[in-house]
Amino acid sequence: MTKVGLLSDTHGYWDEKYLQYFEECDEIWHAGDIGSVEVAQRLAAFKPLRAVYGNIDGQEIRALYPQTLRFTVDGAEVLMKHIGGYPGNYDSSIRGSILVRPPKLFISGHSHILKVKYDKTLDLLHINPGAAGISGFHRVRTLVRFTIDNGTFKDLEVVELAG
Repeated sequence: MTKVGLLSDTHGYWDEKYLQYFEECDEIWHAGDIGSVEVAQRLAAFKPLRAVYGNIDGQEIRALYPQTLRFTVDGAEVLMKHIGGYPGNYDSSIRGSILVRPPKLFISGHSHILKVKYDKTLDLLHINPGAAGISGFHRVRTLVRFTIDNGTFKDLEVVELAG
């Protein structure tokens, strides 16, 4: 069983609440637009970090993290890309990978819109954790926590970050 803390679109903004809400997590995943190496370093110093770079991330972050990441955790194959779309409207840059070999979980960011949606056609769960930073049009900063247990996703929680 693996408890995951998921966030995206920090845009270089650091909030101590990330540590508070990810305290009980085994891993932290960042779905891109990290914004600064310092944010990534602070997360990685706290818990193991898996991340992809986003469209605003510079060369320093792109040298550390890939654009697309596919991995398996506790029996579930995961595909993560910052700009990825969502079920019914996957971005053309990732659509082929998803259709040829659908993961059990597809994670994207970019939109700053929190979305959890099941793709019945491909039998996959899509999660976009919204935006945890302060840059952008969103009014509420969010992150997500969930558990992967033998290929099953459970205990999904949405956390709204006030202030």
